[in-house]
Amino acid sequence: MKKSMITWIVIAVILIAAVPLMQKVNLNRLGADVYYTQIQGEGKKLVDKIGGGETLVRYEYELPAYDQDGSQKTFTFTADKQLREKAYLSLFVKEGKGVTSYQEVAKEELPKKADEKLQ
Repeated sequence: MKKSMITWIVIAVILIAAVPLMQKVNLNRLGADVYYTQIQGEGKKLVDKIGGGETLVRYEYELPAYDQDGSQKTFTFTADKQLREKAYLSLFVKEGKGVTSYQEVAKEELPKKADEKLQ
C-alpha cells in the first residue's frame, strides 16, 4: 500500500514537472530539417474570410533557402505579418508538410556554407 502511494506521488511529480517543459517545446520543429534564407521583398498579401465576417491576413513568401551544406531548395511559406526586409531566417522543414516553422536569426548564427550562398 505504502509503495503504491509513493509510486503514484512520483508519477504525479514527474507529470507536473513535464508540463512547463512541454509548453516550451515547439513540436513543429522536432524532426525538421533546417534551411536558411534571407527576406527579399515584401510578401504577397493573402486575405481569407473566416466565420463571423472576420478576415485573416497572411503574407506569402517564396524564397531560395540553403541547408548547412549549402544545398539550395526553394520554399513557399506564410507569416502573420510582413517580415523585416533583409532579415535572416531559419526555416524548419518537414517532408510532405513543407515549412512548419521559422525563426529570425542573426547573420553570425548562419552556417558558413549557407552564409556564403546568401551573399
